[in-house]
Amino acid sequence: MNGIPRVTHCAIHGGHLPSAAADRWVTDALAATGTLYTLDEELVRRLRPDVILTQRLCDVCAVAYGSVAAFAATLPGPPRVASLEPSSVADIFRDVQTVAELLGVPERGMGVVAALERRVAAVRTRVAGQPRRRCIVLEWIDPPYRCGHWIPELVEIAGGVEPLGRTGEDATRVAWDAVVEAQPEVLVLACCGYDIGRTRVDLPFLRTRPGWAALPAVRDGAIYVVDGSAYFSRPGPRIVESLEILAGILHPERFGDHFPAGAVERVRDEAP
Repeated sequence: MNGIPRVTHCAIHGGHLPSAAADRWVTDALAATGTLYTLDEELVRRLRPDVILTQRLCDVCAVAYGSVAAFAATLPGPPRVASLEPSSVADIFRDVQTVAELLGVPERGMGVVAALERRVAAVRTRVAGQPRRRCIVLEWIDPPYRCGHWIPELVEIAGGVEPLGRTGEDATRVAWDAVVEAQPEVLVLACCGYDIGRTRVDLPFLRTRPGWAALPAVRDGAIYVVDGSAYFSRPGPRIVESLEILAGILHPERFGDHFPAGAVERVRDEAP
């Protein structure tokens, strides 16, 4: 992606606010303006796009759709604006095909989707009949956010059970007591917008929570920090890599523990 112009900006990106402060900043900014992002309109005009991809799935993740659509209408052409709003794996695959069609390469899209579907089917086959471990995926640490959208479905396909996540719904705050009550055998920290290094900064907060040391995942050293920004938070073709990562975490005996470089880090002995 080096050298590709960046046409959106969010003031909080690249900052070092603690997670709780970042969560408050996002809440306050959305209440005040309805969006976290600005669009470099002059740069977009110079780029003269034929197609603009945006989304209405999450206000925290992109420029507000209404702003994008209104601005696009002022550009030469005007460019076609497509809002991608997937909430499931099947939705993501449909969006891949939609993008291919918008760009005039529908056959290429069909090939990409077919290859992705084969990889999903291969995971289903390899986990069939295996014990299903309770796996909680947190999309934020302080405060805790349970997972939503496609992530609970990924856990299910990978051969696990996500007791808190809700497929097709937004990620949302959850009481820490709910995490303790669920007694996860595996805990995956996939913080939205964070890589592994940034997520690890917030791990000490979890260690202070009541009941942390008694969680099966803590006792067994089954805590995994993943690159949520590069993998789990992005609904594109790489989502199948996220599935394969989860399958390796949940069933290393079937998949091994060889993950993409920089994608996963196992955290051991986190109990005080």
